[in-house]
Amino acid sequence: MTEQTQSSNIPQSSSIEVSERTNSLVNQNLSDASEPVREETKQLIEAITRKAQSETHKAGEFAKENYLEAVRNARAEIEQLNFDPERVEESIRLIQKDAEENWESLVREVEDFGNRLNEAATTAWSILTGADKDSGSSQS
Repeated sequence: MTEQTQSSNIPQSSSIEVSERTNSLVNQNLSDASEPVREETKQLIEAITRKAQSETHKAGEFAKENYLEAVRNARAEIEQLNFDPERVEESIRLIQKDAEENWESLVREVEDFGNRLNEAATTAWSILTGADKDSGSSQS
């Protein structure tokens, strides 16, 4: 296939703003590749990164909403038991404080997972491009 035929088979996608980190990574690892290949690769890496960040955010919001709903339900049940209102309020404050601390820890863990997922995708891509580079140089 000629360069022109190959480029006409590549679907045109919408332009995604590419970070400097991705630019550097792709330019360093695909220096011998054509410009269309590098651009598509950059956009692919950015799309994977954004998807991972989006999923991390969604997971965090879902967990937070469920946790807050559980606290509300516990409060409603406790209020129905006719305990001393001051003790109930203090207990609720302690539960909420604990929930906030646990929530912050959960968010950090989910963000860390998202970062590791991004790094794994980047590493996988580097391995793939390294394998392509090795096989391409042995055929020349």
